[in-house]
Amino acid sequence: MTTVGTPVTRVDGPAKVTGAARYSAEISPPGAAHLAIVGASVAAGRVSAMDTGAAHAAEGVLAVLTHENLPRIAAPPRLLPSLAGLTAPGESFFPMQDTVVHYAGQPVALVVAETYEQARYAASLVRVSYDVVQATATIEQGRGRSYEAERLFGGLLPGREERGDAEAGLARADVRVEARYRMAANHHNALEAPSTVAVWDGDELTLYESTMGVRATQQTVAHLLGLPVSRVRVITSFVGGAFGSKAMVWPHTTLTAMAARHVGRPVKLMLTRPQMFTSTGHREEQEQSMALGATRDGRLTAIRHEKLSVTSPFDDWAEPATGVSSQLYACGDYLGVHRLIRGNTMTPTFTRGPGETLGVFTLEATMDELAYRLGIDPLDLRLLNHARTDPHGNPWSSGGLEECLRLGAERFGWSGRDPAPRTRSDGDWLIGTGMAAAAYPVALFMPPQRARARLFADGSAVVQTSTQEIGTGVLTIATQVGADALGVTLADLQVQAGDTDLPNSTAAVGSTGAGMVSSAVHAAGTALREQLVALAVGDEASPLHGVAPGSVTVAAGRLSSAERPGAADTYRELLERHHLSDAEATGTWRPPPLDTPHGLLTFGAQFAEVAVDPEFGLVRVRRLSGAFAPGRVLNPLLARSQLMGGMLWGLGQALLEGNHADPRTGRWAAANLGEYLVPVNADAPEVTVDLVEVRDEVVGPLGVKGVGEIGQVGVAAAIANAVFHATGRRVRGLPIAPETVMDPAW
Repeated sequence: MTTVGTPVTRVDGPAKVTGAARYSAEISPPGAAHLAIVGASVAAGRVSAMDTGAAHAAEGVLAVLTHENLPRIAAPPRLLPSLAGLTAPGESFFPMQDTVVHYAGQPVALVVAETYEQARYAASLVRVSYDVVQATATIEQGRGRSYEAERLFGGLLPGREERGDAEAGLARADVRVEARYRMAANHHNALEAPSTVAVWDGDELTLYESTMGVRATQQTVAHLLGLPVSRVRVITSFVGGAFGSKAMVWPHTTLTAMAARHVGRPVKLMLTRPQMFTSTGHREEQEQSMALGATRDGRLTAIRHEKLSVTSPFDDWAEPATGVSSQLYACGDYLGVHRLIRGNTMTPTFTRGPGETLGVFTLEATMDELAYRLGIDPLDLRLLNHARTDPHGNPWSSGGLEECLRLGAERFGWSGRDPAPRTRSDGDWLIGTGMAAAAYPVALFMPPQRARARLFADGSAVVQTSTQEIGTGVLTIATQVGADALGVTLADLQVQAGDTDLPNSTAAVGSTGAGMVSSAVHAAGTALREQLVALAVGDEASPLHGVAPGSVTVAAGRLSSAERPGAADTYRELLERHHLSDAEATGTWRPPPLDTPHGLLTFGAQFAEVAVDPEFGLVRVRRLSGAFAPGRVLNPLLARSQLMGGMLWGLGQALLEGNHADPRTGRWAAANLGEYLVPVNADAPEVTVDLVEVRDEVVGPLGVKGVGEIGQVGVAAAIANAVFHATGRRVRGLPIAPETVMDPAW
């Protein structure tokens, strides 16, 4: 009996619902002081003067730090992707090293006080004067100064992807569709605000940090402070949401450590809700253009995909938008280009479904337009063109797109749909349906992942790995995989995680968490089981002495062999005979090489039904249905929850979420969660999730591709396509504004 593949409930659930789970901001070491950050009120210029006298004099204040008395960092940040297992600063800039202001909200002063309230109040007393210059905050302000990016993601990915001749392919097409889309910036608003507690013990630093990568945090802070990595420990027991904002390491973490060293006491920082808009990156404002060429019968002849977005003054950072559009459909002539504008903003960062959420929106909205131009059902057009191999002719590590499209269409009731717009209504509401294919790249560019398994003489077991529980259920799947690999019950196994003192695992981003952790835990559990099986078959006192090790199976701590029916040994008896209090083994999993000869995409399909009020431009999503092929599903309960959450976030991205920078001030128009629209329960429609399990022998020993990102990909396109079906009006931007769907007469 195995537990992998069964809907096991969350092992961390009781701790969370009873309040026993401890989040970073809840850690209160003895004598802890509190830190408040003063952010720049302008987006570009220099600090010309700073009056800290009133703040110094305020009750409870221990220190006020500015560029004049904050120590210099030991080395500049190195912008590298956190998946690489190295340093992972969110930007190659560290504040308060000089007087230059690059973006609004940039830290310009720190106040440390006895209590949180005292720190916040004293921070409000700091008076800063600026020499202000005109900021570049929007695409329109910087359009004439855009440039083509050579590399993205800290140099990890190319800025241009090209094969064949896209212009020639477009020129010979019987039908050509071109469209340009504008997407507003998106911001992270996790339930738990980013928090740091820094504790020094001599020259050793312990950080309690709300992060998606304890190892990345350790490496980054050690680099910036000039410390040996062994002297920095990072502990993250639970994370109350992250979604990309906590994947990279932002300056506030190191600033907290510097403040704690300055006052000689533990220091706690909790970012405010407004600071979340200026401190942990965002999905950048962007403009994407798509050109599709096709024959009369619907076969694609060319794809040209261009992206323009605003980056920071110091980093070439953009979500990579072309990873799916370059692979999803069979097309020999392709061009994908990323262009950037240097603006007065912090460096953008990963946001759920990074890159492909909007890249696929651009592709799939244009594919829908092409389908109508050709008079072909949108589902049939995708089935006709879906790629059987990757662009290099390599087989997919595992497929599933066709199965997802067909299953999703069946579950949604796509067949028999009248394709003509404005043919269905419900009272004053126009009803429409739309669909989109979905895909997300499988990330394999991680370092080796490690875990340790330990079995005790009483039959209990522990699996240890440094990964953190970011809210996705990774501790639960690690428990399932570890129990199966070792051959013990779930009740007998405990997973310990969230600590850099444990074996290495890297940041759980890009849908990699389940695959990384399960592979490492499987390796450790398997290694320990094989060690104990070898001990048993070589033990003359064991009932299994002399049987072939490969014939031995273990379940609930009991070893048996088909070679000797009725004979059995137990882990407890085995360890007791050998006078062992415990046994342990470390397992290592090495991801496939980057040049593995396989296409690496996770596939899915999204379907939506909307109701549109043409008088007021209101859009209500009535149904969402998705089918996904994420490789092996370790826990269908957790997988469906993740996919449903992604689909609902896709609804928010389509209809509500969006922020704009004020071109006059360079500051965000919405600067708090109270002003930034997100969906609530009343917005949530009926959601159906189907899983298509496909066998994948490339991505890891358990064949896990991940579900964290794919649930959001394709939702916005399906909704926009449904809006067209309802109204006959094409949507050219996100979020979908009422004026874009209102009848012109209104």
